[in-house]
Amino acid sequence: MEGARIVRLELRRGNLRFPFPEAFGEKASGRTIVSLGRRAKYLLIDLDDGNTIISHLGMSGSFRIENGPIVETPGEFHHPRSKDEKHDHAIFHLEGPGGISRVIYNDPRRFGFMDMAARTALDINPFLYGLGPEPTGNTLSAAYLAERFVGKAQPLKSALLDQKNIAGLGNIYVCEALWRSHLKPTRAAATLVTKTGKPTKQMELLVASIRDVIADAILAGGSSLRDHIQTDGSLGYFQHSFSVYDREGQPCRTPDCGGTVARIVQAGRSTFYCPVCQI
Repeated sequence: MEGARIVRLELRRGNLRFPFPEAFGEKASGRTIVSLGRRAKYLLIDLDDGNTIISHLGMSGSFRIENGPIVETPGEFHHPRSKDEKHDHAIFHLEGPGGISRVIYNDPRRFGFMDMAARTALDINPFLYGLGPEPTGNTLSAAYLAERFVGKAQPLKSALLDQKNIAGLGNIYVCEALWRSHLKPTRAAATLVTKTGKPTKQMELLVASIRDVIADAILAGGSSLRDHIQTDGSLGYFQHSFSVYDREGQPCRTPDCGGTVARIVQAGRSTFYCPVCQI
C-alpha cells in the first residue's frame, strides 16, 4: 500500500460498527498512501494530504490483497481467498509501483470500523486519545507503572488490560506475563509499589515479562485461536506455547511447582493462572 495511489475507495455499505466518515470515499480517492503505522490495535494509513485513515479490525475483520485487473475468474492472490465475499465492505483500488491491486476489508460481524483525521490531530482523536504507552516501546517501564498503580486496589490483571495504562495489551498476553512473573491476577495493583512510590522487584519482573511475551508472540506469528491469521494468510503458532492460557486443569509449567492451572472470570473475561506459584 505504501507509495500507491488510491484510484478509488469503494464503500459497499454506509457503516461498519460506526458510520463511515462523511464523504469518506471521495476524500480518500485520488490520494497517495505515504506510510502505514500502528497505535495500539489501530492501523494508521497516512495520506499525502495530511489526513490519516484509522482502521480497527474489531473481532473478525481482515484485509486481503488481490493483484492485477479485475476479472470474472480471479487469478493469483497475494493472500488466500478464505473469506466470504458478501462480507467485503470496503475496497481500496490501488495503482502503484507493484501495479494494479485491491486491498479488501472483510468483516462478517462488522465490529471493526474506519475513521479519518488530520495527522496532527491524532492525539485528540476519540479513538486514540488517552492511550497508554506501547508494550514494546521505551516509555513502558517499572517506574511508569508504579506511578499508574500507586494506591490502586484494582486487580492487577484489570489494571494491565486498561488501555490507558498500556495500549494494545490483551487478555492472552496479560495471563502469560503474570504467570512468567509469578503474580496472582487478583492481587491489588498497588502491592507492586513501595510506600515511597517506587516499583518493587516484582514490578520490574512484570515489565520484563510483558516485553518477553510480546516478543515471543511476534516471533511465533501471533496466536491463531479463532479469526487471527498472519498477513500472508498463514496461522500464528504462539498458542502452542501458552503456559497458562486455555490450559485449565493441566499441570503448571513452572519447574518444581506441582500446581494445576485454574480458571476464574474477571470482568467477564477468562483468567488462567497457577494458584500455587502465582502469589
